[in-house]
Amino acid sequence: MMARPDFWDDQEGAEVVSRERIRLIEQLELWKRLNSEAEDCQVAFELLSEVEDPELRGETESRVEALEREVSALEFQKMLSGENDENDAILSINAGAGGTEAQDWAEMLFRMYMRWAEAKGYDVSILDRLDGEEAGIKSATLSISGNHAYGFLRSEQGVHRLVRISPYDSQARRHTSFASVSVLADVMEDTTVEVDEGDLKVDVFRASGAGGQHVNKTESAVRLTHIPTGIVVSCQSERSQHKNRANAMRILKARIKDHQQSILDAQRAEVEAEKKEIAWGSQIRSYILQPYQKVKDHRTGVEDGNVTKVLDGGIDEFIEGFLLGQTEEA
Repeated sequence: MMARPDFWDDQEGAEVVSRERIRLIEQLELWKRLNSEAEDCQVAFELLSEVEDPELRGETESRVEALEREVSALEFQKMLSGENDENDAILSINAGAGGTEAQDWAEMLFRMYMRWAEAKGYDVSILDRLDGEEAGIKSATLSISGNHAYGFLRSEQGVHRLVRISPYDSQARRHTSFASVSVLADVMEDTTVEVDEGDLKVDVFRASGAGGQHVNKTESAVRLTHIPTGIVVSCQSERSQHKNRANAMRILKARIKDHQQSILDAQRAEVEAEKKEIAWGSQIRSYILQPYQKVKDHRTGVEDGNVTKVLDGGIDEFIEGFLLGQTEEA
């Protein structure tokens, strides 16, 4: 297909095929490497059955342990078989009610997901960010690109609750803060999602946020309204109006795809209709810093007493617990 002289005539379609080719090549190379490593370990153990060599035994056992971890990770990825699980992800964070407290918590989650993605070797870019007046963020949207990024991160959708002694309270009282996380599959390269320019209302305006920045001095922010669905998306983090429009379009396509799926899937539509308020009782996970330290996922029961590790991006156990739970239910 790629050898055809007209292959690049449809640039968008060609890029989709090229990315899929790269993904398949990477998977093939990984399996080749793991198979070669397994064969090397087998040869080493055969040698050790004839000649005792403590140094070789220790090295081989370490290689086998590393190999087992990689194979387990690949087996775990088999659970990510949903239609969009292989896609990149668009992750949005919104502070709940509570002003500076909630906005600070939203920024803590922003940092947590950034660190998680970077540790995974994923590419991360900020599509939009709206800072709070005093501290933290009112909202932010990240693009997280990498193998099965959406498949992993879809488990994070919901309300996240923080309990701590407030650094903004002069009386050092305990506060509870909420923030919501939304995760969409990035479908920018999905040719089945088409947006007619005639269906768009485009507004440009000056960005809001911390003063004194160039971003606030020009009408670079962009708001897109998709008239048929009523979906509204705005982006203002870039200085360039063109870049903000491109980012807004990327988020809009993802939301349209999600909207279409919610209509086709009756169960999904019911979930959408029953979305809860960003407040007490609707949280999927609690992060408790006072009077004790614990992170607990209310859907799976998975707990971790090392809150610092979790907030530094160590959320894999919660993601795995959610996905394993889904597999058992199926």
